[in-house]
Amino acid sequence: MGRVLILHTGGTIGCRATSEGHKPSLDFTALLRKRLADSGEPELPGFDVIELQTLIDSANLTPAHWAQIAGLLVVHWQDYDGFLVLHGTDTMAYTASALSFMLQGQDKPVIITGSQIPLSERRSDGLDNLINGLHLCVAPGLAEVCIYFNGRLLRGNRTTKLKATELDAFASPNLPPLGVAGIRLEPDRGLLLPAGPLCFRIPEFDPEAVTVLSLYPGISARAARALLEHAPLRGVVMLSFGVGNPPDANTELMAALAAAVERGIVIVNRTHCLYGKVDQGTYATGNSLNRIGVTPGGDLTLEAAFAKLHYLLAMEQDPARVRELMCRPLRGEMMAV
Repeated sequence: MGRVLILHTGGTIGCRATSEGHKPSLDFTALLRKRLADSGEPELPGFDVIELQTLIDSANLTPAHWAQIAGLLVVHWQDYDGFLVLHGTDTMAYTASALSFMLQGQDKPVIITGSQIPLSERRSDGLDNLINGLHLCVAPGLAEVCIYFNGRLLRGNRTTKLKATELDAFASPNLPPLGVAGIRLEPDRGLLLPAGPLCFRIPEFDPEAVTVLSLYPGISARAARALLEHAPLRGVVMLSFGVGNPPDANTELMAALAAAVERGIVIVNRTHCLYGKVDQGTYATGNSLNRIGVTPGGDLTLEAAFAKLHYLLAMEQDPARVRELMCRPLRGEMMAV
């Protein structure tokens, strides 16, 4: 059946209710083992559990945590057949995206899951996520970073958190699920990434290297410059309207964007919309971004765009090279632009 490493990083699944709100449970590993043993699920793969010394509320996640999690996976890579990462839901899709870029050529599954209700509570959705996550960690042919949640297996770097308080919290807007739990739990082999030669690269991230600029009606050039002129900044994920349109009548804003590109800042254009993609050639307003050197982000999710830009800027010094790679699918995160 294989053997799985469960890496507990924090999140709702490992919490207990207190008078001050949910807090990490001090006996979570024992509870996890008991709930799985009592589930009656036959033929679960064997597993070991590692907990981070300091558990992370995922709202406090930083890029340094991505590297920490990836480093632990790499250290144990040859010892297990698959890896189940327990993570808070708020930033789960960011971590899944970042891991997918650092674990290039992976030949084993990394399944990320958690829950909306703590495992310590009777109605918890965590037990199903744990059981199916463990089975997926030894699924033949699965060799990528995925999120399993509420009966669906999703490519990690195609996933976004869609709902704050419902059990089907995650969606993959521009790619079908890789699998759906039913009588059988089998990934769709036609959608899976192939395993490649291992090429793990875990950079040192600069947390100030990337920011997000959200365009909105009436945005001022002053507001944009407050972000764009921050000294350590090297990359921006810009959220625009529709298929990638900016308010090009705001000439001061467009000049601020152009000046940032000229300084070597990589600006990646992503739509506010969940579904569809950026096409900067559809409208004249969008084409104005082509003229000043803004990079189209295609159908990247916000989480994947942010993590990919962080990863590439940590690995590459040449902005032109980063722009080129942002338009190219590296780990199934997008269609080519």
